[in-house]
This record gives sequence, structure tokens and C-alpha cells, in this order.
Amino acid sequence: MQRHNSSKLFEKAKELMPGGVSSPVRAFRAVGGAPIYPVRGKGSHFTDADGNRLLDYCMSWGPLVVGHAHPKVVEAVTETAKRGLSFGMPHDSEIRLAARLSQDLPEGWQVRFVSSGTEAVMTALRLARGKTGRDVIAKFTGCYHGHSDCLLVKAGSGLATFGTASSAGVPEGATNDVLVLGLDDSTGAVDALRKVGDRLAAVVIEGIPANNGLLVQRAEFLEDLRQVSRELGAMVIADEVLVGYRTPSVLVSRENGLDPDLITLGKVIGGGMPVGAIAGPAETMASLAPDGPVYQAGTLSGNPVAMSAGLATLEVLEAEGGQARLEQLGARLESGFVSVAAGLSLPVRLQRAGSIFWLALDTETLPRSAEAIASESMDKYQTLHQGMLERGIYLAPSGYEVGFLSTAHTEEDIDRTIEAFGECLQEAYRSSD
Repeated sequence: MQRHNSSKLFEKAKELMPGGVSSPVRAFRAVGGAPIYPVRGKGSHFTDADGNRLLDYCMSWGPLVVGHAHPKVVEAVTETAKRGLSFGMPHDSEIRLAARLSQDLPEGWQVRFVSSGTEAVMTALRLARGKTGRDVIAKFTGCYHGHSDCLLVKAGSGLATFGTASSAGVPEGATNDVLVLGLDDSTGAVDALRKVGDRLAAVVIEGIPANNGLLVQRAEFLEDLRQVSRELGAMVIADEVLVGYRTPSVLVSRENGLDPDLITLGKVIGGGMPVGAIAGPAETMASLAPDGPVYQAGTLSGNPVAMSAGLATLEVLEAEGGQARLEQLGARLESGFVSVAAGLSLPVRLQRAGSIFWLALDTETLPRSAEAIASESMDKYQTLHQGMLERGIYLAPSGYEVGFLSTAHTEEDIDRTIEAFGECLQEAYRSSD
């Protein structure tokens, strides 16, 4: 596959931007070579700067649930842009998107729009602290909630500890009140939370942890978190920025045992435009300014173009039976992969949640914690990624990242991908011998 033009663009970008990118994983450091530079997308494919047409399973890291440049989404964005890109004032499009989201939220819940998932979770934490009058937040290893200072923390394998910053530039004080717990460890999490007691404001967890592998949790574990949080008078925040509207249940945290007090959303509800949202009961949301003492603001919050893109995406998804279609495609990919893996007798698994999938290499069982992911598998993923790229298939440029289906993918796309997986898995394991 020709990558000359993409390589030239990357060299120029490195002169002008740190690492040549606007977000770290895009630099291809985990898989080698220069990143791909797309110039246009349509449906399940995009064309890059060298004229290569690639089958896309990144889909802008999830937002493009109905594919690239869906005509109805493009029309909604175009018509809105003609009337004005931004006003910094209330707009009817945010009312319409809020009304659409309310169909999937509990009765009496409200929505506050922001411009990113990071901003949504940051605001949800501030709201939980303001509402409870407490300081301590609990999060989990392997869960990513954006890059606000207090959430850039890590901990020892499976141990409960107060956070140590995992990024330079984060002062110790920013993480002093963040408790880091291990996933899939009910006893450890419950005991640690009870020790914090009435200092605990909230527990934040992804609806399905999907930023460090796809770590589907046991319902019993999530129910234990919900129960101890209620016991302590703390809130549960479900981060559905990545998984929202990508599983058959639409908002998975409402059905998997979490029963959250607040939900954060993003990606799909912006249809490819920058957006985030916090949703919660009206009584809780009343604590946000201008009604309450918890401050939050944003010049581009509720931007009409983003609101229109998100609303059009959700309308297309509903009108075209999108959830059923995504599940059908996901099941086809999963069953095909299982057959290929069994035929090759390799220790590989495919984890799937609706239209999200992840390859677990060097394992006989699907991991439920970040610590259970085999680090040596990332070398094999690099070989697999390069092989798939040569076959015209674009996967996320990191083995820890998930893949995304869209309603624009076809059965032919899936079958082609399964065949390529078989060939590339053999190459990856052969190269490691």
C-alpha cells in the first residue's frame, strides 16, 4: 500500500505540532510507520492522501455509528451551518436533541450539553461533589474518563490506593482525593469504599470499560458497587461517552446493575462533531449554575451544528433500525472470528458489546481487568495491524483500543475482514516464534 503522501504530511506536521498530532495515539507509535491521512469518507470506507481506499473500523473513535458522511447527517449540518456556525446563545437545536435524549433517560431527567467527553465527566464529578458536600471520588484502573487532572491517576495492580498522577504537570493535590480501585474485585472495592465512608462523593466507572481493552464486567460486581454507594450516600456516575448508543440497550448502565445517578455522554450524540453531555435527575441538575452553586460554562456548549449532527444521527439510527442492524453485523463478525481462531488453534479471543469489538491476543479467556491483558500481545498486534492495513483494512493504531462497526458496514465488509484476520493472525504469531 502506497503511503508516500501520508508520510510527507506527517513529516511536515511534526515540524508544526508536538508529535505531529493533536491526540497522542494518532501518531502510530504503537504500530509503527506514519499515520494515515484521510481526505474523504463515505459509508464504511475512507480514502487517504495516497488514494488508498480503506475499510474503516475506527469510525472517528466511535461517533460515526451511521458511517462516514451519511447524506441526512451532512444535510442537517449543511443547512444549520448556512444559518450560522455559532451564536453563544440558546438555540432550538439543543432543545430538540435534549428532547430526543430524554426518550432514553429516566423520567424527570435533564441534560446539560458541553463540548467534549472530558468536559462532561469533569462537570459530573464537580456536580457530585457539590451535591453531596464531599470530596473523595473513586475510579478504576483500566477506565479512562478524559484528561482532566484529577482523573489522570494510576494504581498498583488490582490494589486500592489513592491516586498517583500518571502525567507530568498534574500536582499532587489534584489527585489526593481520588481513590483508585481494581476492576472485577468486589471485596477489595467494597472494603475500600467503606473505609472512605462519608467522605465518598461518587464512584465513576465506564458503562462498559472500553478504553483499555473491552472489559465487560460481571453484573454482580456492578451491583455491589451500586449497593455500597447507596449505603454510603454517595453517587454513581456512569461514563457512557464511548459506549452510549452502541449496544442494544442504548444506555447500558441503566440495565447492567449500575443504575447510575448521573450519566455522561458524547461521541454518537454529536454525530462526528465535538460534543459531550451530563444527564441526571432534575433535582440533582438544579445544583448547576445558573440555578445552583456548581459552576459550569462553555462558549460552544450546545453548538447548533453539533446538536444538528447528533440529532440527525440518532434519527437515522432509529429510522433505519440501526440497533438491530449493528447487532446483526456484530454477531456475524464475532461468529466468523471464533471460527477462524478455532481453525488456527491460536490463543486469541474477540470480545464484543453490541457494535464495539476488541481483539484479545495471547489469552484463552476474556480479561475483565487491565492487569489481565498480556503486554507481550501488543507486539503481535503491531504485526496484525500492519497486515490488515496492507489488505486495505484500518484498525485502531493501538492494541488496547477497540473497534467500531457502523450501519454502513456490509456483510461483504465483515466477511472480507474475517478472512483478513485469519491471514494476519497467522503472520503475527509466526513472526513471534
